[in-house]
Amino acid sequence: MSKLARKPIKIPPKVAVKSESNVLKIQGPKGTLEKAIPQGIDVVISSDSVKVTRKNDEKTVRMLHGMYTSLIINMLQGVTEGFKKELELVGVGYKADIKDKSLVFNIGFTKPVIMLLPSDINAKIEEKQTKLILTGIDKDKVGLYAAKIRAIKPPDAYKGKGIKFIGEVLKLKPGKSAAGSTGGAAAGGGK
Repeated sequence: MSKLARKPIKIPPKVAVKSESNVLKIQGPKGTLEKAIPQGIDVVISSDSVKVTRKNDEKTVRMLHGMYTSLIINMLQGVTEGFKKELELVGVGYKADIKDKSLVFNIGFTKPVIMLLPSDINAKIEEKQTKLILTGIDKDKVGLYAAKIRAIKPPDAYKGKGIKFIGEVLKLKPGKSAAGSTGGAAAGGGK
């Protein structure tokens, strides 16, 4: 049994949890989230806690048991606190802007890159248009949208220029300057 799924999950104050026809609905101060519960998994709701149980010990059901426990924990956190991802644009002249419910990135391409902002994700730009903060109540959607933004121009391997997560550690490669001092004589080809 999953260590996470052994304990009941406490329901925070001002949060309502309902289960109707295998759909779990959690409503809180920041919004409402829904998740379909697969067969083999039961969600038992009491006045102050939620417990995830399984109907049998099949391998697939055992795998889903811990996963759905963590998904419900994330849903409860999302409707009370929300989730945040921070990205940084590294490079000379790189900047982001918000125009008409879309993000506009000027990151060294000939034309700006425009991405539509989903309705359930909020964006804020700080620090001279180089820091982007995404917030929302659904952890999966916020993380996926942040990954799509990073995929526009991932940090390069030599100088780290591009879009990266704040706190992301990059292992930069050494440049060719070290090889230039010894390779110059061989490349000249003496007579």
